[in-house]
Amino acid sequence: MPAADEIDAPAVLRDRLRKLGLERSDDLVLHLPLRYEDETRVTAIADARPGVPLQIEVMVREVSLRLAPRRQLLVQVADAAAPAGSLLLLRFLSFYGSQQRAFETARDEQRRLRVFGEIRDGFLGLEMVHPRFRVLTADAALPQSLTPVYPTTAGLAQSALRKLIARAMKAADLAELLDADWCCRWKMPSFAAAVSLLHSPPPDVLPAALQARSHPAWRRVKFDELLAQQLSLRRAYLARRRKGAPLLASGGQLAKRLQAVLPFALTDAQQRVAAEIAADLSQPYPMQRLLQGDVGCGKTVVAALAVCQAVEAGHQVAFMAPTEILAEQHHLKLRAWFEPLGVEVLCLSGRLGAGGRRAAQRQAAATAELVVGTHALIQEGLDFTRLGLVIVDEQHRFGVAQRLALRRKGVDPHQLMMSATPIPRTLAMSYYADLDVSVIDQLPLGRSPVRTRLFSDARRDEVVAAVRAVVADGRQAYWVCPLIEESAKLELQAALDTYAALSSELAGLRVGLVHGRLRGKEKAAVMAAFVAGDLDVLVATTVIEVGVDVPNASLMVIEHAERFGLAQLHQLRGRVGRGGHESVCVLLYQQPLSASARARLKIIFEHSDGFEIARQDLRLRGPGELVGSRQSGVPLLRYADLEVDGDLVELAQQMARQLLRDDPERVARHLRRWQGSREELLKA
Repeated sequence: MPAADEIDAPAVLRDRLRKLGLERSDDLVLHLPLRYEDETRVTAIADARPGVPLQIEVMVREVSLRLAPRRQLLVQVADAAAPAGSLLLLRFLSFYGSQQRAFETARDEQRRLRVFGEIRDGFLGLEMVHPRFRVLTADAALPQSLTPVYPTTAGLAQSALRKLIARAMKAADLAELLDADWCCRWKMPSFAAAVSLLHSPPPDVLPAALQARSHPAWRRVKFDELLAQQLSLRRAYLARRRKGAPLLASGGQLAKRLQAVLPFALTDAQQRVAAEIAADLSQPYPMQRLLQGDVGCGKTVVAALAVCQAVEAGHQVAFMAPTEILAEQHHLKLRAWFEPLGVEVLCLSGRLGAGGRRAAQRQAAATAELVVGTHALIQEGLDFTRLGLVIVDEQHRFGVAQRLALRRKGVDPHQLMMSATPIPRTLAMSYYADLDVSVIDQLPLGRSPVRTRLFSDARRDEVVAAVRAVVADGRQAYWVCPLIEESAKLELQAALDTYAALSSELAGLRVGLVHGRLRGKEKAAVMAAFVAGDLDVLVATTVIEVGVDVPNASLMVIEHAERFGLAQLHQLRGRVGRGGHESVCVLLYQQPLSASARARLKIIFEHSDGFEIARQDLRLRGPGELVGSRQSGVPLLRYADLEVDGDLVELAQQMARQLLRDDPERVARHLRRWQGSREELLKA
């Protein structure tokens, strides 16, 4: 027997519904159509437009079976109102014997058919291929609403789904949870009216208007979905505020000493964001702050100031990076800043041997004030005695479980997440509404702009010559190998082939190779040689995508750039332009380009602002790929479109704050409607 709130259906059917995420009547109510078909009217064959779905009423003239070139059922029909008039052929390439018999019976008994499909020009005249049909009874009235077509799964017919949804609409609680005055002000129908119209729209509502999802009924549903997301995230935010955290109040002397030895002055944006973080760390509840900014804006030094505050307050800091190369880069930079100030900085990564790792783990737990590392930081056996601050760089590279595991190394430590992949405003307002967000929107003085140039692969020789010229001028270059997502083995081979080819083409130059399959010590040695200027050209896979900082490198070549995403292209481009020299990023592409690849290359060529690139990326890919696994506790939006529904995001955010303050009961009812028992507080 199903539970009280489960859909009342046979177990096999419930299993199929569960594949669609449908377990309750409310789930069925919110399972909205993909599109609609108009079966409310009948069109004469003579008036039909090719390629437009329509309904006709016909009489069967002839039924035949053709065996060559493949088995198919052919049914010749004519307008029911004009038996001698317009003819049409119904063609079935896959069919059952029962269907053939139904057509033959309809022909013999002179019964009408109602047929739905698209008419096209065929070899034998006008035809419909695999239309939907039914044999009519004498009193078969036309439907009074458009026919919905729902997302479904194997073994679940549209007809069965329509019956279940119609039954759910009668049984479910469709009570209005928003104030009538508010709905009137924003020209939104009631919830019941909205879902009723979307499941059974009257014939005077154009299907195109509904499918564009701009109809007021769709606006209401999208608002309610966004409101559920905002309520869930805001509840998570408030729940964290009720937890205790180390009070990292300090006099700020260590931060002042750090700034005094830095070879540069902080920008206004860095100072503003550093102050926001400092204020959070002084609170008795855990900070959950996302620090974002464009490539090269100086997030690491802001994180270092937060380290100063935690260390001065007597606590440890864990700084986690997604790759060994990035962890090593951070370690070198932070050690150079902190060791002169008497702060112990330890690096812990997967490349440490078993004995070395065990010793480092004991040292980290006992004495180290700042521990920089990769996933090794979350391994069992590593325990911090007084962890007060967790910093996660390139946070989108880590899953929820990984970030949560690091936080559990302490007792509700403060958490600072950093991202050099800017997040569009509407995305931050929706999927990151449980976090405080700081933005560094200013690049350091002296940062030279990077020019972007597009070259067809046919002009590769010119690019090789450009590399020679850059090295002759005393600079260095990166050459990034093709991205081959489906095979790490093929990607490694591409890197080896590119390295061999460039070593020959750039004879006399010092060419190095770094890729993900190298051992940690080998990668570190190659990177150290490039940083020291002992290599002229570094051939690399995307392991150098983030964090690598070599001011003397002024040329970035990305081979097969059409295979990379916008965020990757922007990150790779950001590896150059870090010194005072004019820098260039060359995008080598191979023809022919797909429409999406052409769009990506056009965007990266025309824009250097990471936030604008991220906005365009959101438009091209949608939020699902951009947020990754960060918000596994909150479902991706099914109906709202952040590109076009930004105003609804703001409205939902305002409404969520009001309801959480004034009406917890309505909050609970709204979340039950949209999420049932699946609502999870975001823990990481």
